[in-house]
Amino acid sequence: MDFFTAFNVSASGLSAQRIRMNTVASNLANVNSTKSSNGSPYKRKDVVFTAVQAEGRFDDILRGHVKKVDVVEVIEDPRPFKTVYDPYHPDANKEGYVSYPNINVIEEMVNMLSASRAYEANVNAIKTTKSMAMKALGISR
Repeated sequence: MDFFTAFNVSASGLSAQRIRMNTVASNLANVNSTKSSNGSPYKRKDVVFTAVQAEGRFDDILRGHVKKVDVVEVIEDPRPFKTVYDPYHPDANKEGYVSYPNINVIEEMVNMLSASRAYEANVNAIKTTKSMAMKALGISR
């Protein structure tokens, strides 16, 4: 695997985790949104990743072993909304229940921490690859 392939693999991880972090931030920002543009409460969103074959100079030697990550789609969580009895809320139904988004704040914080750690790991991989490349260039001196 050449250095550029290693950079591309790590960069794909950085990009995927940035999208995941933005999705988590959107979920947390809308935890109390009882109405969205379609009139129903906000639905929690989640990111779906896939492994994609990384292309490189030594691809024939490492075929199938070097993968990068790609975001397939951002999906809505199918879990039901949370209902809370609050008859004075403007969005309460006839029985006095309000539907809130299907977001668990603790789950979102764990997802945010996981995305942050994965982003940090990819940054460290890029730094290590860069250091290796610089040392390889220094051998010829």
